[in-house]
Amino acid sequence: MFQIVQLMFKRHGASDMLNGFMIASLPSAIGLFLGPIISYRSDRCRSRLGRRIPYLLFTTPIAAGAMAGMAFSPMLGTWISTHLCGSADGVTLCFLGFFWAAFEFASAIAGALFGALINDVVPAKVLGRFYGLFRAINLVAGIIFNYWLFGYAEVHYMTLFLSIGALYAIGFFVMCLKVREGKYPPPEDDAGHGGLYAIRSYFRECYSNSYYLLVFAMLFFAGLAFAPVNSFCMFYAQSLEIPMKHYGRFLAITYAISLVLAYGIGFLADRFHPLRLGLPVLGLYGVMGCVAGFWIRGETSFGIAFVAHGVISGTFFTATASLQQRLFPRASFAQFSSACGIVCSLGYIVFIPLVGRFLDWTGHKYHYIYWIGAIAAFLALGTGLIVHRCFMRLGGPAHYEPPPGIPENTWTTKPNPEEI
Repeated sequence: MFQIVQLMFKRHGASDMLNGFMIASLPSAIGLFLGPIISYRSDRCRSRLGRRIPYLLFTTPIAAGAMAGMAFSPMLGTWISTHLCGSADGVTLCFLGFFWAAFEFASAIAGALFGALINDVVPAKVLGRFYGLFRAINLVAGIIFNYWLFGYAEVHYMTLFLSIGALYAIGFFVMCLKVREGKYPPPEDDAGHGGLYAIRSYFRECYSNSYYLLVFAMLFFAGLAFAPVNSFCMFYAQSLEIPMKHYGRFLAITYAISLVLAYGIGFLADRFHPLRLGLPVLGLYGVMGCVAGFWIRGETSFGIAFVAHGVISGTFFTATASLQQRLFPRASFAQFSSACGIVCSLGYIVFIPLVGRFLDWTGHKYHYIYWIGAIAAFLALGTGLIVHRCFMRLGGPAHYEPPPGIPENTWTTKPNPEEI
């Protein structure tokens, strides 16, 4: 969906820097503040519906309503500029920004807890295959959207936004009603300690161990590696005068290849461990980025490089989808995952607008995005090799024990996989 939002921002006069801020930095900033709070509280929440689902039920109507708001933003902007004051593009940008922020508010909460819900209800030994199948479903939807619908995004954005909002609401409500969380041990008693105690406990548990800091750094650089192309490649296509219909089909081809690979990658992640599978992919992406920055000259070379970017980055995300569940303490997974999210969000908040400002300064020479991504990929690979050495000292794939956060033995009752 963010591609449609990007097109809408660009259509109404947003610069590359503003586009980068709205698409990457703003969501990261919202997640930076909301993620730790929601994750910490949900780890300690006990309710009839579980500890994750109540929050997901709360955010679903907000996200769906925000999509409806984005659908009507151009209409509202035109009406206000005609009857009150201001330029139509400026007012429309304000409405789009407001509803996009509302959507990202809900998305930040859902994103922080969705992976934690999977960690709670899916057995660890099949997490890789689960994520492989989960990605396969996402890819089928992506193929349908990008091959047949994306070319009409600039004209029929209202229908697309409303349809996506309806599907989002239906999907999340059905999931919340059908998935049953397990029974959890009583939470740590925070009574009498107040918010300051919770903050101290959070930072002490998540940031006091150098091993977890290395994991955070690896995922930080890995996220930055793919972000420049993901954030600005559509504008690269426009600068080469590639029709958006063709761009959408490049995405569809990417998703089709990734769909074929998805389950096998998930199986290999379960077999060999996601860390061992993800590191070579980072190296491959770095090499690809270096070559693509020199090689792209027209639509054909752009399409090949773009498909390679999508397949390699998709392979990394599928291979490492269960990495955090495999490395962080199970009982306090959401807490550690949000701590990692803080580190990654800080990078996105600063990095993507800087890339956008750099592109504005260079006169929109978009081939630089591949070189910037390649540098970040090699940094992620170097950090990941150090993480792997520590991982092997902690028992390796067969006997790994996460260093203490909340002690692993507090996880006394596991959910029944048959209730998923």
